[in-house]
Amino acid sequence: MELIDREDHQKLYLQLYVILKKKIENSEWPVGSQIPTEEELCKTFNVSRATVRTAVLELVRQGYLKRQQGKGTFIFRSMVSEGLTMLTNFRELFFEEGLDFDTNVLARTVMMPVDDLDSKLDIAKDKHVIYIKRLRFIDSEPVLLQESYIPYHICPLLLEEDLRQQSVFDLFEKKYGIKITRVKNYVEITYLNADESSFIGLPEASPVILLNQYFYSGETLIMYTRSIKRTDRFKFLMELERKVA
Repeated sequence: MELIDREDHQKLYLQLYVILKKKIENSEWPVGSQIPTEEELCKTFNVSRATVRTAVLELVRQGYLKRQQGKGTFIFRSMVSEGLTMLTNFRELFFEEGLDFDTNVLARTVMMPVDDLDSKLDIAKDKHVIYIKRLRFIDSEPVLLQESYIPYHICPLLLEEDLRQQSVFDLFEKKYGIKITRVKNYVEITYLNADESSFIGLPEASPVILLNQYFYSGETLIMYTRSIKRTDRFKFLMELERKVA
């Protein structure tokens, strides 16, 4: 049985999440079966209830598990696990097809994790982070403000690249051989603060789309990106297609 490695820098709940996810994907726990209780999982993996609860909640959110009040938590097959896959590339994710945009690189530096950035990137607080801030324009009008955070050890040569003409996504895959295998997208509406409004060109407190993205290579989180996009111009496009067996 795969166990938690306490010498690994990866947080315990993420290790447990990976272990449980593998059990589901390998049909060790078949669809419809009930998983062990929180207490049983705590004893099996020698972790706290908080660790178990966090890992299980993430699997519920992703559609691997389903909780039934008063009965327990069961293996559940989601639409994603049945073959839906994201087809859109970076540009299509934000803008309608056929639109071209220009990019200004506002900042590119190395920093220490601040606030909860270490948790978002799953790194230790003393690890360096590459910070990239870019502003996207269409017809000279600012439409998208984007901040990207990459653990420094993942790809230090990014600091030398021309990020006006190339996307980080393409550089990872085409130049450095870092295959992006999964992206988590969280979309919500937020409101511009004073600093953001000065870049986007809208009044402070204007509503905008907020997109938080987590890019993975295998089980390793390699980049966290926070993007805000104005809602008054251009559609937000996200395309899904079922895989053909």
